[in-house]
Amino acid sequence: MEQIELIEPNIKYADDIWEFRQEILDFDAESENQFAGCISLDESKSAEEWIKICELRKSEKTCGEVGTTVPSHMYLAIRKKDDRVIGIIDLRHHINHPILGTWGGHCGYSVRPSERGKGYAKEMLRLNIQNAKVLGIPKLLITCDVENEASEKTILANGGIYENTIDVDGCKMKRYWIEVQYGY
Repeated sequence: MEQIELIEPNIKYADDIWEFRQEILDFDAESENQFAGCISLDESKSAEEWIKICELRKSEKTCGEVGTTVPSHMYLAIRKKDDRVIGIIDLRHHINHPILGTWGGHCGYSVRPSERGKGYAKEMLRLNIQNAKVLGIPKLLITCDVENEASEKTILANGGIYENTIDVDGCKMKRYWIEVQYGY
């Protein structure tokens, strides 16, 4: 796996974000969760619009303008070698919300279909745990569909501790907690 970094969405990556979006639409057309961690990307009319939504979501004062009560940061996973968007991951500042506290969790993520199976999701989550540390979040709730073995492996590789399996409208979801380490 090539090195990646997480950066906030910006106009420099507008074309690549839009290509990422199209690849998800083409490859994951049958998936209900095709845009996990990419809130509003599917509904946005342009990459520029989505970048503005991401900016508004960062603050408790402005996140309501884009239809949420829970602030969050969105990050692009950029492969350093070729400066390409490999994935997108979000980090919700808290989960004091009925859906997030039950099955939504602190973050969701998507890896570009052509880049899956290369370990990028594992590294994206590891880097996002460091972002959680900066924001002072002590532990993260991360969930996955019981049939999503790749996501479960990603969670476990990052120290996820299984709590339980719940039913969400007929879908079985596994809940894991990841302790965010402080002091190093």
